[in-house]
Amino acid sequence: MEEESDTRKINNSFLRDHNYATEADIISTVEFNSSGELLATGDKGGRVVVFQREQEKAGQSLISFLPLQSKSQPQRRGEYNVYSTFQSHEPEFDYLKSLEIEEKINKIKWLPQQNAAYFLLSTNDKTVKLWKISERDKRPEGYNLKDEDGRIRDPSTITSLRVPVLQPMDLMVEATARRVFSNAHTYHINSISVNSDLQTYISTDDLRVNLWNLEITDRSFNIVDIKPANMEELTEVITSAEFHPQHCHTFAYSSSKGSIRLCDMRQAALCDKHCKYFEEPEDPSTRSFFSEIISSISDVKFSHNGRYLMTRDYLTVKVWDLQMENKPLETYQVHDYLRGKLCSLYENDCIFDKFECVWNGSDSVIMTGSYNNFFRMFDRNTKRDVTLEASRENSKPRAILKPRKVCVGGKRRKDEISVDSLDFSKKILHTTWHPHENIIAVAATNNLYIFQDKVN
Repeated sequence: MEEESDTRKINNSFLRDHNYATEADIISTVEFNSSGELLATGDKGGRVVVFQREQEKAGQSLISFLPLQSKSQPQRRGEYNVYSTFQSHEPEFDYLKSLEIEEKINKIKWLPQQNAAYFLLSTNDKTVKLWKISERDKRPEGYNLKDEDGRIRDPSTITSLRVPVLQPMDLMVEATARRVFSNAHTYHINSISVNSDLQTYISTDDLRVNLWNLEITDRSFNIVDIKPANMEELTEVITSAEFHPQHCHTFAYSSSKGSIRLCDMRQAALCDKHCKYFEEPEDPSTRSFFSEIISSISDVKFSHNGRYLMTRDYLTVKVWDLQMENKPLETYQVHDYLRGKLCSLYENDCIFDKFECVWNGSDSVIMTGSYNNFFRMFDRNTKRDVTLEASRENSKPRAILKPRKVCVGGKRRKDEISVDSLDFSKKILHTTWHPHENIIAVAATNNLYIFQDKVN
């Protein structure tokens, strides 16, 4: 991972005009599919936009890859064009509890492709939906019992049989809701994860984890329940959960107290007893009023090889070896310069922001977001790190992103930015990494940026 040419901004293009962004336009999740050919985003308005990577230039696109070779070579490496846009969730009202249910898409998870169609799960606070995205470029013609307009023919006028034929037509991409999984969560769903058996998935809220069969919508199995008999005794909530990438019986979930529990579904139907418990002892010398808040884990991710767990809390990213429960294998400081600003971050509620983290395809580099539209990359092999910025000002075509540095105090250098001038309204909460290539997608408010490694 080279600092000077680590990633490259491809094009100054956006989902929507930043100047006219509404609350509904804010991107709330972003996810590559297993091949990296599709990229899905969900927003607070309940919409899902799917981009497809094209091999050759085909018209104007919202987000495109410019040539990575010299200027004399006209061919393009590929583009991400809008493939499908659909309304996944609508606002609802729970009349029993007098609560509004937002349409905001909390998570999107792709199912591995098994035929020509694509499938993805999307969820808001209460309902998970399974969507099928398919193409249609042919239409049948030559029916026997109805005419070309679709009207039923008089059987007495049918004197011969015809063999229907398929005629080419303009490509249509259709998104249809195949399953709706609802009425299983009392609290807000914060994560979903598809099992490696490709038959089940879990949905997680603050106090429970439910196991679903992808074919059954009216029944789920509660496999984790941490709700106490007396809610006044509640000390922690579940913040995220994920299945192991290879072992279909193993999953992990994180808590607001900074711990991770690894569970084995073979042991019991209700996984109320974990098989492994990962937690780092707190250093008494650094304890403060904000210790419990900043130790809350906002995201947990298994590595692709299944050997490690990565967790993100407010200030750090930690990598855990599944064979070592007492302390993390690696700890990376994301924005330690904010430690002295926790009081003001608490007052403006930024301290409760939930940042995600992501592995690259080989598990050698990890990425997570920060404020001021900064995002951080850490190379696990060389221990080098870099801070990059996703913004309209530095996103000219073919421009190489320059590393950014934050000055905490004292004399500020020319290329540094003062910690006091950071914009906390601009934050990178959602990121995703192409499963096989060094291509990343970063969501900054209502803008979607795509970067890739510099290719010489």
